[in-house]
Amino acid sequence: MSCYKYWGKLEEIADKLSQYGDLDKYGDSALDNVDINEIIEILDEVEIIAHDKTIDFDSAKHILDDEKMNKALKLIRKFYVYIGARLETENALKILESDNPTETLDSFHFYDRYIGLIENERQLAKFNDEKTFVFLGSGPLPLTLIMFNKVFGCKCIGIEQLEDVAELSRKVLKKLGLDKDIEIIVGDEKSIENLDYDILMVAALAEPKDRVFSNIWEFVDEKTPVIYRTYTGMRAILYSPVLDKDTRGFHKEVMVLPTGKTNNTSVLIRKIE
Repeated sequence: MSCYKYWGKLEEIADKLSQYGDLDKYGDSALDNVDINEIIEILDEVEIIAHDKTIDFDSAKHILDDEKMNKALKLIRKFYVYIGARLETENALKILESDNPTETLDSFHFYDRYIGLIENERQLAKFNDEKTFVFLGSGPLPLTLIMFNKVFGCKCIGIEQLEDVAELSRKVLKKLGLDKDIEIIVGDEKSIENLDYDILMVAALAEPKDRVFSNIWEFVDEKTPVIYRTYTGMRAILYSPVLDKDTRGFHKEVMVLPTGKTNNTSVLIRKIE
């Protein structure tokens, strides 16, 4: 089915977002005073389009590559990053105040999607309690690390660039009783040089992609599985996908497409000389 039916809707959503303030100029603060339920309603509108199974990858590219849609997509992608960070931060803070932190974690808006995502990613490497798993770009609510520890028993290490975000996630892990199994360090992709690990994963929002993968190539060996999350098909309206040029020097082995409401495609690569 043609993707053109959504052009007007995407521009309408972008116009709605622009009414809250200039996202380019004010960034996150443009939406900080907007009720979270109102924001989730907009997210739902975007995801209805992103999850349309009737639009194939080639058709989706007509939107993604069209210069006229560039402004709308730019706003929608900024919004998607914003709401993800806001939802994670708000759930993290609720966990710290909760008498039942596990139940509060389970109430996270995207929790069920992570279950589906982890089920997909278990096909990409041998995760178990003898493996150390490193996640680059762990964020304020380190749910990926929590899931991999809970489901597979992996020892987990998260790498987060911002000290305040890393500290919040450490407090969350301590509240959940997971601080002995999951470590958060402050740094970027170069931090892996000093770590001992078996499997490396790169978050979908880790940036800039070309620098991240270039540095990973410098420090990873040919045997280590490197998994990255990205966006494909119409889901790429949510965030810019990893491009082939970003992963030069790696061989793409397996790609697992998302199912249901999960947004990320997961890709296994390995370094080549």
